[in-house]
Amino acid sequence: MINKVRKRAVTIHVSDNNGDRLQGVEINVKQVSKDFPFGSAIAKTILGNVVYQNWFVERFNAAVFENELKWYATEPHPGQINYTIADEMLEFVRVNRIITRGHNIFWEDPKYTPEWVRNLAGPQLESAVSARIQSLMSRYREEFIHWDVSNEMLHFDFYERRLGPNATLRFFQMAHESDPLATLFMNEFNVVETCSDANSTVDNYISTLRGLRRGGVSMDGVGLEGHFKEPNLPLMRAILDKLGTLKLPMWLTEVDISSTLGDEAQAIHLEEVLREGFSHPSVNGIMLWTALHPNGCYEMCLTDANFRNLPAGDVVDNLLGEWRTKEVDGKTDEHGSYSFEGFLGEYEVTIKRGDQTANSTFALCQGVETRHVTILL
Repeated sequence: MINKVRKRAVTIHVSDNNGDRLQGVEINVKQVSKDFPFGSAIAKTILGNVVYQNWFVERFNAAVFENELKWYATEPHPGQINYTIADEMLEFVRVNRIITRGHNIFWEDPKYTPEWVRNLAGPQLESAVSARIQSLMSRYREEFIHWDVSNEMLHFDFYERRLGPNATLRFFQMAHESDPLATLFMNEFNVVETCSDANSTVDNYISTLRGLRRGGVSMDGVGLEGHFKEPNLPLMRAILDKLGTLKLPMWLTEVDISSTLGDEAQAIHLEEVLREGFSHPSVNGIMLWTALHPNGCYEMCLTDANFRNLPAGDVVDNLLGEWRTKEVDGKTDEHGSYSFEGFLGEYEVTIKRGDQTANSTFALCQGVETRHVTILL
C-alpha cells in the first residue's frame, strides 16, 4: 500500500533542441525534499542547543510546539502576555523551512487552563477568551498551517459548562475569522488507540465534527493524538478507514508509545503504528510527541541526552531512510527515456553526454498517472 499511496512512476525524456530524443544520456536523480509531513514536537529546550537543532533538521520537515503556545504558557497571569519563547521557536522553524502546527488555542481540560481563567465566569470569561483568540491569532496569522482550536473537547467541557453549549462553535468561528487560511482541527486522544473509551469513539468524533460544521464552522481537520500502549492495528486501520470517508485532512498529531513497556517494546510498537499511518491513504501527516527535556520526554524519547539513538530513534531513522528515494543513476534507452518509481517530493536531475550537461528540477505529487518530465540537452 505504501508504494501505491506514497510513490509515483516517473519517466524522464531527454531531447536535443530539435526535439529529437537522445539515447545513452547519463542521468542522476536526487530527492531533495519529501512531500509527506513527518515531524515531532519541540520544546524551548531546542533554543540555543545547536546539536539538538541540527539533529532535528536532519530528520524532520514538520514540527509542533509542545506547550509554548498554550494559554497557561503565554499568559500565566491576566494581561501579562509573553510570546518571547514562542517567537524564538517560530524563528527556528522559519529559518529551516519546517511547517508547524499551532497547538493549541484552548484546552478543555480545566487542569491545563490557567488558574486565573478558572476563576472567571460569564462576561469576564467571554472577554478573556475573545482577547486570547485575538491576541494569539493576530500575532501568528498565516504562520501555522493548523490550529487545534478546542483541545480534547470529547473528554472535557470546561468552557461549555461556563459559557454554554455553543462555546466551542464560537471558538472555531472566531479562529477562522482571525486566520482564514489555517486548517482548524479537532484534536483528541483514544480515538485510534482503543475502543474502550466511550467519550472518544469514532462515531462520537464524527458526530461532534458534523455538529460543528452544521453550525457553520470551518472545521476542516481530523486530529488523532495517538498515545498508544499496545496498538490494535486492525482497529486503528478500521477507524482510519471510517474517518477517511469524511474526506478531510487527517493527521496523527502526538504519536508515542507508553513508557511502561520499555525501550524495545516501544520501538516495536512505534514501527507498527508509523507503518500503519504512513500506508493509509487518508493520513496526511504524522507528528511524534517526543520533545526532549533534561529529564526525558513525555512518554517516549528517540535519543538520550547526548543524542545517541534509543531503539525508537533507530526505528525513526530506518523508516526515514526507507521512505526516501535512493539516489538514481542510469542512462536513457533507445527511446531517449529513463523511468523509475519515487516517493512523492521534489527532485533534482543532472543529465550528461560527453561534455554537455544540463540540470533540472521537478515535483512528484500524488497521482495515478506516470509523471513525464522532458529535459533539453
